[in-house]
Amino acid sequence: MIFILIALALIFDFLNGFHDSSNVVATPISSGAIPPRRALLMAAVAEFIGPFLFGVAVATTIGDGLLVEESITTLTLIAGLVGAIVWNLITWYFGLPSSSSHALIGGLVGAALVESGLQAIQLDGLTKIVIALLLSPILGLAVGYAVMFVTLFASGGATPKVNTYFRRIQYVTLTGLALSHGTNDAQKTMGVITLGLVTAGVLETFEVPVWVIFLCSTAIALGTALGGWRLIRTLGGKIFRIRPVHAFASQVAGGAVIMGAAIAGAPVSTTQVMSTSIVGVGAAERANKVRWTVLRDLLVAWLLTIPAAALVAGLAMWLILALA
Repeated sequence: MIFILIALALIFDFLNGFHDSSNVVATPISSGAIPPRRALLMAAVAEFIGPFLFGVAVATTIGDGLLVEESITTLTLIAGLVGAIVWNLITWYFGLPSSSSHALIGGLVGAALVESGLQAIQLDGLTKIVIALLLSPILGLAVGYAVMFVTLFASGGATPKVNTYFRRIQYVTLTGLALSHGTNDAQKTMGVITLGLVTAGVLETFEVPVWVIFLCSTAIALGTALGGWRLIRTLGGKIFRIRPVHAFASQVAGGAVIMGAAIAGAPVSTTQVMSTSIVGVGAAERANKVRWTVLRDLLVAWLLTIPAAALVAGLAMWLILALA
């Protein structure tokens, strides 16, 4: 059973990279700074490296701070992953940049509630995770606005040649953003696998093995390399027309928020942070340049994700229990 769990976790991790690659590469591609295939490959390499450089604090939050080990089984985690995977596939098909993080949290909570009830949930841990997920997009919006404001002020007297600088510097900012994404998102899967190993008795205490870090980093990097083009189009062009200065500012803002959260052990949604960072950047230049209706659609997808993934995972858990 543990091998099924690991396989599903890596599938989720791959889809996370595939689904969330849009968050990392949409702005440098849309601004014409970096060719699409090169941007995806750069992001994939950086995402693989990230977890090895910046630790596994987020994995500990997910694996050791959300569910009560004694009240769940390996089947709980399997059903939770099924819920997250199914919802990610649905939102990918319709081109909705929903949150893989929300899907995973919703899936795990939904499956645990069906199998063991409220006693299976660490309410303090869940509260902290939800607060992080709610605050991070607000921070993305605020930091995006601030970075763009400062950037416009600093380059106010520059000639049009400054766009060449903003294009070139995106090789650096893209790498930083991808490092932050790999550090935060790949760790969520590491936490689930490690919790499964503890639940199955393979590990005595919660400590992420190096081979788990390697597998999860590889899976998210492969997913990123293949890219989710439907979502890249949504983030890269439907909110407003991205120019090099916008791409630069949004990458700096989003990368700073996501990396700060990863180091603090706070699981955040890269989709939410980058979407609101882009909105903040556009609003700092001119509020009416942002297509706010797109943000409304993103908000609907965000609000649906946790309950939808929880429902699917709960149904999967119910079927497993009925067939057992």
